[in-house]
Amino acid sequence: MSTKKPDLDSMTDEELLDARICDLKLTIRGTPLEDRIQQLNHELVHRGLKFSPHCWLSDEWFSPDGIPGIAIPFYLAHPRLMRLERKQLLEVEGGTKAWCMKILRHEAGHAIDTAYRLRRRVRYRKAFGKPSQPYPDYYHPKPSSRNFVQHLEMWYAQAHPLEDFAETFAVWLRPGSRWRTRYRNWPAINKLNVVDDLMKSINGKSAHVKSRAKAEPISRIRKTLRSHYERKRERYGFDFPSIYDNDLRKLFSSDPAHRRNPTAAAFLVRVRGELRRAVARWTGEYTYTIDQVVQEMIQRCRELKLRLGASADEAKRDAMILVAVRTTSFIHEGRHRFAI
Repeated sequence: MSTKKPDLDSMTDEELLDARICDLKLTIRGTPLEDRIQQLNHELVHRGLKFSPHCWLSDEWFSPDGIPGIAIPFYLAHPRLMRLERKQLLEVEGGTKAWCMKILRHEAGHAIDTAYRLRRRVRYRKAFGKPSQPYPDYYHPKPSSRNFVQHLEMWYAQAHPLEDFAETFAVWLRPGSRWRTRYRNWPAINKLNVVDDLMKSINGKSAHVKSRAKAEPISRIRKTLRSHYERKRERYGFDFPSIYDNDLRKLFSSDPAHRRNPTAAAFLVRVRGELRRAVARWTGEYTYTIDQVVQEMIQRCRELKLRLGASADEAKRDAMILVAVRTTSFIHEGRHRFAI
C-alpha cells in the first residue's frame, strides 16, 4: 500500500470514487475541524466541565458505546471531498461551521453520557426513558410535540432516549441558547432542568470512563468511496423517486431553453423565509415543520436540475400552495418517517 499522500484536488470524481477511504491519508490537523473542536472544548470548559472528547475521522458521525469520543466523517477534512459528497448525496452534513458545531454539541452529549455513566442514574432514566431500548430502523416523529427540544433537523430527539438526551444536552450547551426562555412553557423544560442538574453534579470532576480508543478510524476502512456512497444512497432511499417530483416538474422547468434562468433550488432558498411565514399563517403548523418540507424540496430541485420557467412572482405563489399542501400531507399522512 502506498504511503504517499494523494493530490485529491487533481483527481476526477471517478478516480476518487475508485479510491479506498484508508488511502486518502486525511487528518484533522490543519483543517477547519481543528478550530471547531477547539471551540467545542472551550464551551465545555466555560460550563465548568472537566471533559474534552477526543475526535477522529471515520465514515460518518457517531459516538461509540463505551468510548467517550466523537467520530467525524472524513469528507469534512478536505474541500474536494466535500464537493464530491454534495454531488453524491445532495448535501454536506456538517459542511458549514454552524451545522458542524450543532452536530459536535450533539455528539458531545453522547460522549459525556458515556464518560460519566449518566444513563445509569435514576433521574436520567425517568426523564429520557430506557437507554437499553433498541434503536429502530426508522422513526415517526410528532412534529407538534413539545415534549422534546428542537436542535438537529427532523425532530431527532424523538428517535431514541439516548438521542433525546444528546439533543437536550446540545441545547443546554450552546452559547446564548436562552433555553430557559425558549422552552419555558414546554414540557421539554423538565428535561433541560435535569441536564442542568446532571452537569452541576459532575462540575469539575474527572470522567469515569477515560478510553481514548477510536472506533472505525479511516485508516482501517478499506471500502472504496463508490461502495460507501452506494450503501448510503440505498440506506436513505436516494435512488427512489421523490414524492415531490411531479409537482416540482410542473412548478419549475428542465427545458434547455431556460438554462440561463435562476435555479429552482436557489429561488426556494431566497424565498424560504417568506414561504415559511405565509404557510404557517395558512395552516397553523409550526414554522420548523414547514422548513423541513421546504428543505426536502430544495434538495430534490438540485438533483433534478430544475430552473425557473415562469416569473418569480408566479413561481412564489405556486410554491406557497405546494408547500402548504405538502406540509399537510407531511403531518397527516405519515410522510414523516426518517432513517436512523
